[in-house]
Amino acid sequence: MKENYAQTASAFLLEAERVDFSYYDGLVLKEITLTLKAGGLVGLIGPNGSGKTTLLRVLGGFLPPKRGQVRLLGRDIGSLTRREVAKKIAVVPQDLEVPYLFSVWEMVMMGRTPHVHPLLGASRQDRELVERVMTSVGIEHLSQRPFPELSGGERQKVIIAMALAQEPQILLLDEPTVHLDINHQLEVLGLIRRLNRQRGLTVLATMHDLNLAALYFDHLVLLDQGTIVAQGTPEEVLEEGKIRQVFDAPVQIQRHPAIDLPHMVIPPPLDVRT
Repeated sequence: MKENYAQTASAFLLEAERVDFSYYDGLVLKEITLTLKAGGLVGLIGPNGSGKTTLLRVLGGFLPPKRGQVRLLGRDIGSLTRREVAKKIAVVPQDLEVPYLFSVWEMVMMGRTPHVHPLLGASRQDRELVERVMTSVGIEHLSQRPFPELSGGERQKVIIAMALAQEPQILLLDEPTVHLDINHQLEVLGLIRRLNRQRGLTVLATMHDLNLAALYFDHLVLLDQGTIVAQGTPEEVLEEGKIRQVFDAPVQIQRHPAIDLPHMVIPPPLDVRT
């Protein structure tokens, strides 16, 4: 069995220690203890309403814990300014509302905001970095296109490029493949994995599709009713009994036909089997 991620991580960039969080209608996160190792590639999975998006927002410093502490590079994230946090953590939301017809280049340049002097504006170095980021993500040909006119897959790449322009150490993504067809899902997940492998970017992403999570992420964290019920490699987390209980579905966990990883199989409806 492979070593457990939480036990072997030696260079923690982001840590949550016994974190609780509640909205007005009750506790949403309970006793969350989680560590992100430098260079980690982690998928956060769980049923709808399990607290995945809330946990991402707490880890990003947007929501303060009711109890416990989130530490960024050893410092309480609540003691840092938004600009200080944004220089280390970039967040890619599920949906990004853009009220104006900003071009792709303007959108990516917005990612430089934490680094740009408020009076002097963007420097030549800022503009050159934006160009490099767009090329690395493969959207340089979209530079002058209005963002709202792009396809879903193109928009997601632009938002990721915008996050990369922050030059973060940590990338937090909330359902990066939501609303995308399978081709664009694979493109976006392939890009995320490449950024992790080639740049050493630490990644935590919420995922809806368990099979894609197993294929593209080295470690998984399973959340249920605001509590972490399992974390480790895909083999350790995607255990059939555990997944059936958490998702309340009669799924089967088999081996992937092309690679030695767990693969979820959904049984056909009863009327199809008769």
